[in-house]
Amino acid sequence: MVNFGKKLVANQVEEWKSYYINYKLMKKRVRQYAQQVEAGRKNRHQILKEFSRMLDDQIEKFVLFLLEQQGLLARRIELLGEQRTLLSGQPDIRQISDLREAYRAVGQELLRLLKFLDMNATGIRKILKKFDKRFGFRFTDYYLTSRANHPYSQLQQVFKHVGIGAVVGALSRNLADLQDRQGSYLSIYDQPSVSVKDPIIDQIQASVDKLTRSTSFLQFLGQHALIVHEDIPSSAEDQADADKYHFMSLLLNLVNTFLYMVNTYIIVPTADDYSMNLGAAATVCGVIIGAMAVAQIFSSVYFSAWSNKSYMSPLVFSTILLLVGNTLYALAFDLQSITVLLIGRLLCGLGSARAINRRYISDCVPSKIRLQASAGFVSASALGMACGPALAGFLQTKFKIYFLTFNQDTLPGWVMTLAWLLYLFWLWISFREPTRETSESHPPQDTNAGHMKNDLENGLVKPLLLNSEENHDEDGEQDYDESEEASEDSRGPATSVASAYRLLTPSVKVQLLIYFMLKYAMEILLSESSVITSYYFGWTTSKVAIFLAVLGLTVLPVNAVVGTYISNMFEDRQILLASQIMLCVGILMSFNFVGSYTVPQYVSSALITFVSAEVLEGVNLSLLSQVMSSRLARGTYNGGLLSTEAGTLARVVADGTITLAGYLGEGRLLNVTLIPSLLICLTSVLSTFLTFPTLY
Repeated sequence: MVNFGKKLVANQVEEWKSYYINYKLMKKRVRQYAQQVEAGRKNRHQILKEFSRMLDDQIEKFVLFLLEQQGLLARRIELLGEQRTLLSGQPDIRQISDLREAYRAVGQELLRLLKFLDMNATGIRKILKKFDKRFGFRFTDYYLTSRANHPYSQLQQVFKHVGIGAVVGALSRNLADLQDRQGSYLSIYDQPSVSVKDPIIDQIQASVDKLTRSTSFLQFLGQHALIVHEDIPSSAEDQADADKYHFMSLLLNLVNTFLYMVNTYIIVPTADDYSMNLGAAATVCGVIIGAMAVAQIFSSVYFSAWSNKSYMSPLVFSTILLLVGNTLYALAFDLQSITVLLIGRLLCGLGSARAINRRYISDCVPSKIRLQASAGFVSASALGMACGPALAGFLQTKFKIYFLTFNQDTLPGWVMTLAWLLYLFWLWISFREPTRETSESHPPQDTNAGHMKNDLENGLVKPLLLNSEENHDEDGEQDYDESEEASEDSRGPATSVASAYRLLTPSVKVQLLIYFMLKYAMEILLSESSVITSYYFGWTTSKVAIFLAVLGLTVLPVNAVVGTYISNMFEDRQILLASQIMLCVGILMSFNFVGSYTVPQYVSSALITFVSAEVLEGVNLSLLSQVMSSRLARGTYNGGLLSTEAGTLARVVADGTITLAGYLGEGRLLNVTLIPSLLICLTSVLSTFLTFPTLY
C-alpha cells in the first residue's frame, strides 16, 4: 500500500507544487517534538504553540492559493458568459458546442482544484491524528474548534466550500442553459430538483460530496446500523456497485429486518400468560423471549459466513426456519408442551438474518445511497420494535377451527407464520443474486467514514476527521501505538474469532461493554414489563402492548433530535458519557424503595431508561466504528457481527436473570433484576472515564 506521503507527492499538480502542505516536514517535526518532550527540553505548552503556528502557516498557504484559483475560474466563467450573451441573439450550433466545451474545460480545472483541496485537507487530518497519537491527548479537537469558529479562519474555506459552491453553481447553470437553445426554458434555480445531465458536473458533484456528504440525521442513523460507508469510489468501482444493486432486493432485506423485529417483540405482552397456560411460572417468559436470542448467537456467525458465497440461499433458509418456528410456537398451546414452544422460539432465533441484511447493504448498495439504506435499516428495526407489541394488542380474541386454538397466545405465531409465508413467495420471485467478483479483492473500507456531521450553513462540517488510514511513514517509521495495527489497511479481514479478538483494543472492548450494558438494560425493561405491570398495576395485555408500542415509537424522533442537533453541539464521547449517566438515573428511579410502586414512577423511569439506551446505542456504534481496526470493517468476523453478538449475549443473560429471579417471587423480581443492570452500568461509566481520551 502506498503511504500518504508518497501519494501526495505522486498526485501533485506540478505547477502547483509549492502550494501543497509540506507533509514530510510536519511529520518530521512531530517526531522531533516527541523526542524533545522525552528529553525534557520542551514542555507540551511550547510544543502546542509551535505546532499550531506551523499548521496555521501550512493551511494559510494552500487556502490563499485556493482563493486565487477560484478567482481565476470565476473570471473565465465571466468571459464565457459574455460570449453566451452574444450568442443568445444569434444562436449558432457550432459556436454553442464550442462554448459548451469551454465551460467543460473550466470544469476540468475545477476538478483539479477540488483534488488539490482534498489532498491538503487529508494531509492536515492525518498529521493531526499522528500528533494526537504521539502525545496521547486530543489536540485535534482544540485546533479545529478554535480555528473553525474564528471569523478570520482560513479553515472556513475548507469547511464551507462557499467559493467552490458558487463556481459549481455557475457552471451548472450555464451548461443547463446551453443544453437546449430552442424556445424558452427555466433556470436550474427555478427547478432545484432537476439535475444537470453532464458528465463533468457529475464528476464535480462527486468530488464535492466526498468533502461534504449527507445530512446529520441520516448520518446518525447510518452509524446506528454500524454499516461501513466508503469514500467516493472510482468510476470502475461505482459501476461495479451499480451492477450489484437491485432495488427490490434491498427492499426485501429491509422488510426482512422489519418482520424479524416484529417477530421478536410480538410475543412480549403475552409471553407470561402463555407460560402459565402451559403450566409454568409467569417469569418463565424470560426463557421464552430469550430462547430466540440464544439461537441468534450462533445464527449470526453462520449467516455471516454464508453471505460470503450467496445472499439468496441463506435468506430462503432463514425464512423457512422462521416459518417452522412460528408454527411450532402456535401449536404448543394445543399440544400443551412448553418444550415445543421453546423449540419454536429457538428455530426463530436460528432464522435471524440481520447479519445478511447488514452485509447486503454494506457490499451491494452503491456508496451514493448506502447512507440512506443504512438509515432505512435502522428505521425498519425501530418500526418493527414498535409494531410488534402494538400488533399483539389487536389479537385479543379467541376462537377455534377444528382442533386448532386461536387466542392472544397463539395468534402471534400464526400471524407471523402467514407473514413469513408471503415473504418467502415474494423473495423467491423478486430477489436477484448480486454479481460477485471471481477473485475477492475488497478495498479497505474506512471505518470512520460517516463520522462527519454535516451543516453547511453553520460551517460545522469537518472533513479533516473523515477517515483513518495509513500508519507507515515514507521513511520506514511505523507510526502507531498499541491501539492500532501496523499497516492494517493493507492486510485482510480477521479470519477467525481469535484473530478478531486480538484486534480488540481497550477502547473497542469498552464500547462492546457499553453495548452489552444498554442491551441488557433494555431487555430487562421490555421482557419483564408484562409481569411487573400485571403484579403492581393489574394491567391487561392491551395496556402492556400500548405501553411497549409507545416506547418503540420514541426511537426515530429521539434519533432525529440527537442526529440533527445534539451531535452538532457536543462530541460523540460526551454524549456517550451523558447518556450512560442518564441510563443510571433511569435504572435508579425504577427501584421499588418504599413498597408503594406507582404508575407514574414506572412509566417515567422506563421512558428515561429506554430513551437513554437508544441515544447511547447510536453514539456507541458511531464511536465503535471509529476506534476499531479497519480489519474488522469487512469479512465474516466484522464489527457488525461483534456488536450483534455482544447485544445478543446481553439479551440472553437478561432473560435468564428474569427467569432465575422469578424463583424469589414476583414481589422481588423488579429489584433483583435491576441490581445487575445498575452494577453493569456503573462499570461501563467507570470504563468510559478511563478510556475517554482515546474515544475518537
